[in-house]
Amino acid sequence: MTDVILVLNVGSSSVKFAAYDVRDPESPPPLRGSFERVGQTPQFSVKAGPSAESFGAISADDGHAALIERLIPWLEAALEGGTIIAAGHRIVHGGRDYAQPVVIDNDICRKLETLVPLAPRHQPENLAGVRAVAVARPDLPQVACFDTAFHRTQPRIAQLFAIPRALTDEGIIRYGFHGLSYEYIASVLPSHAGNDAHGRVIVAHLGHGASLCAMREGKSVATSMGFTALDGLVMGKRPGALDPGVVLHLMQDKGMSVEEVAKLLYTGSGLLGVSQLSSDMRDLLDSDDERAREAVDLFVYRAACEIGALAAVLGGIDALVFTAGIGENAPEIRARICEASRWLGLELDPVANKAGASQITKDPSPASAWMIPTDEERIMARYTLKTLHGTLETDRLLAI
Repeated sequence: MTDVILVLNVGSSSVKFAAYDVRDPESPPPLRGSFERVGQTPQFSVKAGPSAESFGAISADDGHAALIERLIPWLEAALEGGTIIAAGHRIVHGGRDYAQPVVIDNDICRKLETLVPLAPRHQPENLAGVRAVAVARPDLPQVACFDTAFHRTQPRIAQLFAIPRALTDEGIIRYGFHGLSYEYIASVLPSHAGNDAHGRVIVAHLGHGASLCAMREGKSVATSMGFTALDGLVMGKRPGALDPGVVLHLMQDKGMSVEEVAKLLYTGSGLLGVSQLSSDMRDLLDSDDERAREAVDLFVYRAACEIGALAAVLGGIDALVFTAGIGENAPEIRARICEASRWLGLELDPVANKAGASQITKDPSPASAWMIPTDEERIMARYTLKTLHGTLETDRLLAI
C-alpha cells in the first residue's frame, strides 16, 4: 500500500472518510467509509477496505472526536505499510478571509472558531475533527477545505443584504454553502453536458441540507443560501427562506428565548416541522399521511421558486443538475421539479429519469437536465495535495 491523503467530512451526526492514493488521487479510494448516527448510536460502515467488524465495538457515548482518534490507527493498520501523509477537512464556513484551502495552524483554528455562530450545527464538529487528528497524529499536516470558498467569485451585488453598510463591512453578507459539492459538479459537468457546462447552469444540491447554485463558466454567480445555512430551500430540519418578522414574533409575542428559536430553526423546522413525521424524504414519499404530502409539495414548490429566481439572474438556463442524497436518489422529486420548471425549456425523459440515467431530459431539448452524483471527498483530496505541493491556483476573487 502506498502513501495516502486522508479526507474527513465531519457532519453534525456523521463522519465520512476516504483515503486517496497520492500517486493516483483520481482513482477510487482504497479505503472509504463512514460513521452515521453519531451522538445517538453510532453505526460504522465500510465501502472499501477492511470489514467494519475489525474496528471493534462502538459505544453510544463515542462522539466525533473519539471515533476519529480510533479511526487513525485503524486506517494505518489497514494500509499495510503505507502511511497517511496529510489530512484534508471539510470546513463549512471560511468567512471572508478564506477563498482557498489553507494548511491549518493554531491561529487559523482560532479564527475558524469565531465563525461557529454562523454554522453552529457544523463548524464545531468540523473543528473537532481537526483537533482529534492532531491528538492522534500531532505532526500530521492538515488542510482546511471550505464550503463557502467556491462562492467568493460572486459579484458584490449578489453578496449584499439591504442592511446598513457598517454591518456589511463587518461581514454580514451572503456567503453560500455546499461549495465543495458544486466545485466537483463543475469539474465533471463538461464530460456530461459538453458546451452547456460552460453556459448558464443551475446545480441543485438536494439533501438533508439543500441549496442551489447558479454558475457561468463553471463559477458561482449566485446561490440560494446566505449568511448562514438556514436560508433558501426547505431542508430536512431547517426552514429555508423565512420572513425575519417571524423570528421577531416568536421572541416578542410568543416569549421564546434565543436558544429556543435557534433550536426550532436548526432542528425543528423544514420537512420535519411541516410533516411532524420525519426529516427524511424517503419516509415522506412512502407515507400516505396528508402532512407528509404537504411537506413534499412545499419542498418542490420552494425549489421551483428558487430555480426561477436564479434563472432570472442567468437570463435563462442551459442545464439543470441534480445531486446529493435527494437529488441522486429521488426520481419523483426530480420529475416534479423539472415539470414545474418546464417553462425554462426542460423536457423530461420519464424513462431515463426513473432509471437514474445521467441525462434525464429528452435529446434534443431546449435546456438539459442531469443527475450527477457528487464527490466532495475527491475535491478535498485534490485540494489537499495541491496545497501541500504549493500548486494551488489562486484566481478566486474576494468580491467583498
